[in-house]
Amino acid sequence: MQLLTRWQKLPLYLRTLIGMILGAAVGLWLGVDAAALAKPGSILMGLLQMLAAPVAFFAIVHALAGAKIEKGKTPQLITLLITNTVMAILIGLLIANLIQPGKRKALQESERIGIEQQAVQLQDTISEAGKSAKETQVIDSFYHILEKLPKTVLGPFTDGNVLGVIILAILLGLALRKVSPDIHATTTTVKVFMDAFLAILHWVVQLVPFIVFGVVAAEVGKNGLSSFISLVWLIVAVLAALSLQFLYYMIRVSLQSWVSPRLLIHHCRDALVMAFSTASSTATMPVTYECLRANLKLRKQSANLGALVGANFNNDGTALYEAMAALFIAQLIGVELGLTQQLVVVICAMAASIGAAGIPSSGLLTMTLVLTAVGLPLEFSLLLIPIDWFLDRFRTMINVCGDLCVACVIDGKHPESEHLP
Repeated sequence: MQLLTRWQKLPLYLRTLIGMILGAAVGLWLGVDAAALAKPGSILMGLLQMLAAPVAFFAIVHALAGAKIEKGKTPQLITLLITNTVMAILIGLLIANLIQPGKRKALQESERIGIEQQAVQLQDTISEAGKSAKETQVIDSFYHILEKLPKTVLGPFTDGNVLGVIILAILLGLALRKVSPDIHATTTTVKVFMDAFLAILHWVVQLVPFIVFGVVAAEVGKNGLSSFISLVWLIVAVLAALSLQFLYYMIRVSLQSWVSPRLLIHHCRDALVMAFSTASSTATMPVTYECLRANLKLRKQSANLGALVGANFNNDGTALYEAMAALFIAQLIGVELGLTQQLVVVICAMAASIGAAGIPSSGLLTMTLVLTAVGLPLEFSLLLIPIDWFLDRFRTMINVCGDLCVACVIDGKHPESEHLP
């Protein structure tokens, strides 16, 4: 009992690392006989798939309905959020297509044949409707996406239509802002349901280290330690993409704000360091706001929109990672995602990132949504868990950097008069 208590006190990422190391050792010891240890992983993914839709639904509704956006800045804020997120996802897809980390793995002949057979089956499933349309036509791709919209309100929750869940949540969140007589009471009720599902999610996440142990043992037993080569390349690809996104922020700030990139980093370094150390945009939010107001001397409205509103909507690092993870898994199993599927990835990654800052283990949950939307097997995402805790810190830092960028751009080309030299 004492050992279990000490185990629970360890941070989740440390427990996950222990599970990965022990799994690798057991895999090397048992060899192919370790394959049975991976079976519990499908149960965990089933539970996550069950929770992903309602958690994302209530998180998006809560974020949209409860956001306090001051009048006059709404169009500019929406434009900033959309362009930043789209740019992040496009950078992620570009780097993933260039580096192709999922293909950098030496496969044994028997494994290659098995994966090729699985890839053919998955390709038929994923591209079923795409075969009748020209993949090179963007408008055909959008029509194909729209054809997947549900015909009933409860349909998305029963048939696993992720796009339907996201669209319904966005529409309901916006509608509640318009019709609710007491928006505070409404968002409080929504938050109760969201917190209830998050509590269940917390119980499920406690199983992650044990599931990682089984998945890693099975993978190492089958393919040896060479299986982790592709994960190393994924880390390189994600860090490269996040670096490009950071560069994009700095260029945008230098062109559209009175704040220089050097000044921004100097005065807001505390927020960036805290984002890296806590891996939580929500926990960093007060520090971000304080840096913008007290250190950088931005206008109150600009700081509010960047630090408080942006923290719920501007999760560019998370969206970038989800897009890259989906492409990585597709490459790993030999499935080519066409234009339609990559557009679905873009839409789902954008929408699923709304409200993700307040969801623990949001990367694992939103990844479930994205993979389900394009028909990729969820089990392969378990291989990403051992590196997720590490990349999550960099993603969160980029999320916060995006909030800083939004605040600076909204503040304009000139500081407040009292702060002029």
